[in-house]
Amino acid sequence: MAQPRHEFEHFPVSKYRKILVVEDDERVRDSLVELLREWGHNVDTAVNGTEAWNKIVASDPAVVLSDLQMPGLSGLELLKRTREFNQSISFIMLTGHGTIPHAVEATRLGAFDFLEKGTDPSHLQVALRNCLHRHESERQLQIAHRKLRDLGALGRLVGHSKKMRQLMSLINLVAPSAAPVLITGESGTGKEVVARTIHELSPYRSNSFVAVNCAAIPESLIESELFGHEKGAFTGAFESRMGCFELAQGGTLLLDEIGEMPLTAQAKLLRVLEDSKVRRLGARNETAVSARVLASTNREPEEAVRSGSLRSDLYYRLNVVHISMPPLREHLEDLELLASSLVEELCQKHERRTKAIDPEALRLMHEYPWPGNVRELRNVLERAVVTCAGDTITAENLSNPVRGLAAAVGI
Repeated sequence: MAQPRHEFEHFPVSKYRKILVVEDDERVRDSLVELLREWGHNVDTAVNGTEAWNKIVASDPAVVLSDLQMPGLSGLELLKRTREFNQSISFIMLTGHGTIPHAVEATRLGAFDFLEKGTDPSHLQVALRNCLHRHESERQLQIAHRKLRDLGALGRLVGHSKKMRQLMSLINLVAPSAAPVLITGESGTGKEVVARTIHELSPYRSNSFVAVNCAAIPESLIESELFGHEKGAFTGAFESRMGCFELAQGGTLLLDEIGEMPLTAQAKLLRVLEDSKVRRLGARNETAVSARVLASTNREPEEAVRSGSLRSDLYYRLNVVHISMPPLREHLEDLELLASSLVEELCQKHERRTKAIDPEALRLMHEYPWPGNVRELRNVLERAVVTCAGDTITAENLSNPVRGLAAAVGI
């Protein structure tokens, strides 16, 4: 029986690419096609390996659902030839003679999964869903690589400078993993943007991204915010509540300003990171959690450890990969590209016509030291977009600090 279509809500049906069913048994082939179309997929068929190979070359399907044993070009031979042609095409192998040697060989050649004919349709649906998740993640990563190469952009990060390209390359390397990442840098440099970019390029992208500002939560509430609580656990706990770890289940959790977290909460956080289990306040039992943890701070983490505000064992646990965000003043060669990108985004936000930035305004922006970094640049440009009556942002549209510095030094 076909499973509910909502199983595939993470990827809308309109985004699916073709699934090619390769099966010489007409009855089995028609049954699979009916099932897949009932699940909302775009399906094509082939009656043998040779026909399938021609269609693979011509139409580049996302997934091939293939019989293993066929006359002429077998399923294993089709898999091997396809993997040499295009490794982004995923294979799910089907057989009525499921043996360990066949499974091992298919896996060695790169098959995503191996199922016996007549298996419960839910098993096929799970395998197909996982296959499409991987395909979509790989497609997004390829898009990101192209944007990085052609436009100097990675997600919402923009820049052609050496520092930004090194940063983007590191993000590309770490995003597909589950490794914890510690992001440091001055306020306004874009630490949360980096965290969101890592999430969007990771296998966790179809699940939640949860950010919690450890500096903004009162010490009395930090444990409840992180780990959740049961009804009646403390005064005012009128109902049970999930914490951030449970809310980020299967996704990514960003612990912003980790150095401001109370030491007692840091000790409990370390245990959660080590055991992958949380116990809500007032609960007897622990709950297993699986979320990738990222952390950020605008302080020097080594100094925070020396001063005793950040536990050394927690620091080492989080600092598997360290990403240091450069202040805007250290990569001003990116300012024009970054400003253009922000203006385009802000024009859409405020429903204004796309605006250019005139050379005099750009010159003033290059002379300004930007103590508030990219966040300050965004605020300045948002004011400019809102106050600009024409199609071009001029020096008069810039805020006083930017124009004031220029006047003070006589430029």
